[in-house]
Amino acid sequence: MQNEDKHLSTNQKVQLIENLIESGVPKIEAVSFVHPKVVPQMADAEDVLKQLGKQSQTEIAGLVLNRSGLERALKTNIDRVHIAAATSDTFNLKNARKTVKKGVNELSEVIREATKNNQPITAILATAFGCPYEGKVERSSVWKVAETFLEAGADEIGLADTTGMANPLQVQDMIRDFRKKFGENVPLSLHFHNTRGLGLANVLAGYEAGVRRFDASIGGLGGCPFAPKAVGNVCSEDMVHMFEQMGVETGIDLQHMILTSEQLEQRIEKTLEGMVMKAGAAFTHFQTS
Repeated sequence: MQNEDKHLSTNQKVQLIENLIESGVPKIEAVSFVHPKVVPQMADAEDVLKQLGKQSQTEIAGLVLNRSGLERALKTNIDRVHIAAATSDTFNLKNARKTVKKGVNELSEVIREATKNNQPITAILATAFGCPYEGKVERSSVWKVAETFLEAGADEIGLADTTGMANPLQVQDMIRDFRKKFGENVPLSLHFHNTRGLGLANVLAGYEAGVRRFDASIGGLGGCPFAPKAVGNVCSEDMVHMFEQMGVETGIDLQHMILTSEQLEQRIEKTLEGMVMKAGAAFTHFQTS
């Protein structure tokens, strides 16, 4: 929502989240504990969580970028904290006004503080597949950040293609390298943007390489204000549709999710990027022997 000119009310945000919970989504990054003057769209994080209440079927997560954000998060009933750091100096300087080294050191302290309070942490590594300013990001640099965050207490790593630079072969190679470096027991998630039209292809590549956790955004919302021409995340309902058509059970009510996207489209008064919400679900044909 941070990229949208149209701001949703707290009640509208809560209804959106509740609709996604009813669709069967197992985890939702519902809020962001960032400075309200910098990202006014996310200013009501505490009110959203209070109104939403504790959920039993869906894990509710919130984004934290610094110690003050963590202090806010710890006062709520949030289930999980997400922290994010770029692996490219130029991008991180534009996004957070600090080098990767400084940002990682500060966020490592945030992770340690969170774990002291028994708060689960997912560490998201932005620009892991490439930087719009520097181009290739050395894999050794990405793994160094991941290693630092894991040592600090993060219990999950997310590799993020923040600006849509990844391709399917690169994704599979990254996952093989990650497993070789960190083993099979470190939970891994993937976060793709559809900037160059490869979002779903990269999701499928990740799935075929063994990953089962993927970020997606309802209607394909999203983007990054610090990334040139970056568009939204992989569309949630398009991704669910792809897997369901492949015979992969997601546990998500696709039709309910499509209705949620249509409602959101009306509220933010712009055409969303999702394709299935426009064309409808395809017929399913499976041949069994």
